[in-house]
Amino acid sequence: MADGLVIKDGKLYGGWRQPINIWMDVPGSIHNDAVAQGVGMRGGTIPGTVHLNLFGPLFVELWGTRWWEKGNISMYYTYATTHREEVRAVIALPPKGARDVQVEATAETPDGHIVARGTVAVGEPKAVSNIRAIQLEDARREDLRILADLKPGMEIAANDNVVITQEMMDKALETNTDPLDWYRGKSPWGGSVMSPTSEYQPLNAGFPPDTIKTAVGFFGGTEIRHINGPIKVDVAYRRTGKVICVGASPKTEFAWVDSWLHEKATGKLVADMRHMTRWMKAGSPAWQEQK
Repeated sequence: MADGLVIKDGKLYGGWRQPINIWMDVPGSIHNDAVAQGVGMRGGTIPGTVHLNLFGPLFVELWGTRWWEKGNISMYYTYATTHREEVRAVIALPPKGARDVQVEATAETPDGHIVARGTVAVGEPKAVSNIRAIQLEDARREDLRILADLKPGMEIAANDNVVITQEMMDKALETNTDPLDWYRGKSPWGGSVMSPTSEYQPLNAGFPPDTIKTAVGFFGGTEIRHINGPIKVDVAYRRTGKVICVGASPKTEFAWVDSWLHEKATGKLVADMRHMTRWMKAGSPAWQEQK
């Protein structure tokens, strides 16, 4: 078993990690202490997607290469951690020998806060994933200010040459969360494959231009599914995307986007993602001006 992994009470626990906030100096960002505290957070936050890397060693232990080829991680972010706060991954043990299986998974802090909650899977299980089980409900247009110009069904312009270089991958690994050798040129497929955290980057379709008014944003949930993986470093892909939901809560406005990543050379679908971004009303001039 990999260093730091522990099996207890039917669960596989990863080791405690201290993710580094490499974005703390970005102006206007929720990862910046002053900005985060200005909207009621404890301090500059670690992006939820950073915690996806915590699960890498656990996937290797449970499923070897299969998770990167046909695996899923589906997480809803529930508690924001800050620079170097400890967190670990936890996965419920699947039935021994199961080939197509989905199990519950969390990321947690030593004091019991659940940082992310959801499911992980491999193969083609019948169960619906955590994110796909969420009922998406659009807000009334009159209840939107930050996202008043963003509408469900909007197509996002395709990018026909998405390439993540090893240099970009190495930069992402500066968060210092379980950087497996597979991400640095020593993968079973030859060369480097992308870590769960870094897969967000090639799959991130963004939003149509001029549809998001100024506000402090943060990640709300992510599901990444490998269809014909892995996603490789230094390989060209074609990305497409579509807005599927634009909603609101008492403190935020939010949008869900689906995106698809095809290998440019062959056209095969490699992976897809469903991702939710939130924007704080407290960090939006549109809400301050129209109180």
